[in-house]
Amino acid sequence: MQLQSKLPQVGLTIFTQMSQLAQTHGALNLSQGFPDFDAPLALQEALQRHVNAGHNQYAPMTGVQALREQVASKIARLYRNPVCAEQEVTITPGATQALFCAIQALVRVGDEVIVFDPCYDSYEPAVNLAGGRCVHIPLDSHDFSVDWQRFADALTDKTRLVIINSPHNPSGAVLGHTDLNQLAELIRERDIYVLSDEVYEHLVFDGQSHCSILAHQELYQRACVVSSFGKTYHVTGWKTGYMVAPPQLTAELRKVHQYVSFCAVTPIQYALADFMQAYPEHVDELPAFYQHKRDQLCQSLQDSRFTFTPTASTYFQLLDYRAIRDDLNDVEMAHWLTIEKGVACIPLSVFYQQPPKDQFLLRVCFAKRADTLVLAGEALCAI
Repeated sequence: MQLQSKLPQVGLTIFTQMSQLAQTHGALNLSQGFPDFDAPLALQEALQRHVNAGHNQYAPMTGVQALREQVASKIARLYRNPVCAEQEVTITPGATQALFCAIQALVRVGDEVIVFDPCYDSYEPAVNLAGGRCVHIPLDSHDFSVDWQRFADALTDKTRLVIINSPHNPSGAVLGHTDLNQLAELIRERDIYVLSDEVYEHLVFDGQSHCSILAHQELYQRACVVSSFGKTYHVTGWKTGYMVAPPQLTAELRKVHQYVSFCAVTPIQYALADFMQAYPEHVDELPAFYQHKRDQLCQSLQDSRFTFTPTASTYFQLLDYRAIRDDLNDVEMAHWLTIEKGVACIPLSVFYQQPPKDQFLLRVCFAKRADTLVLAGEALCAI
């Protein structure tokens, strides 16, 4: 028997490849997006407490009530949207699972889904598995803004879903109120849903604020918003996220969620609920926390041959390497840096359907300890 692959173009992700390459060559791993420091001690202790208290069996399919209530409380405080914890908030084992469930619930065979390149790599495989087709719209190659006229031209009777990602991975660009209003105007008379990937919602710098779909009354009525506890609380390995949507849409999302994983990990949910209740200020302090790390990395690279504009959000910084090796494409450059110079990163072209020919960009993660960033700066400046 010969199995015909449903995802014939999919192989080992670039994140796994580069992390493995970094391990093989003993390189600093600035490729995959995870901190190399621990979660807050109070959160670690909360997890131990709930494991010891016997909270180790199945959680409710929709999520532990206390955690859903804390998420709803945060949304009401930050975005002035009084979502219902019971009918609009669902806890999932990771944001990627939430994205998958939303796509499976919304996309039908033959539907078109608009995505913006460079885009996160999990979107298109999920769309393909649902029988849909991604329509790729490139963002501006310099500032990664959206060309809304190009978006309008891409809309057809088959357009079912638009996936937006702000704060944007990998570029760090952010959508503003004008962008959301433009999106709302263009899809107002159409049967089109919005899937908003906001996992870096609390990592926006330089005094800017995150413009969430949750705060846009019109768009939220047709949207699913996905976020991540892992990014917010430095626990990416806990693989816990959530999705928020109006009640009728949430009911459909949960139909898929219950047959993909049924529920997220129970003691983790209790621990997160405790920490959110005890330390609501944690999310308010994150912008300054990560901006300091961004600034440390950028300052350490001032004397390097890389050129860059400090990122506006996320914990990723783009570096232009054309002054160093314009004879290598970005995949080759990422391998060369890892093997020869001891620093692993991610090439930007892997986030595109058709990468721009004049781009020489690499993505590095600065969610690292100060000493790791010092070593990275020294290695990159020595090139």
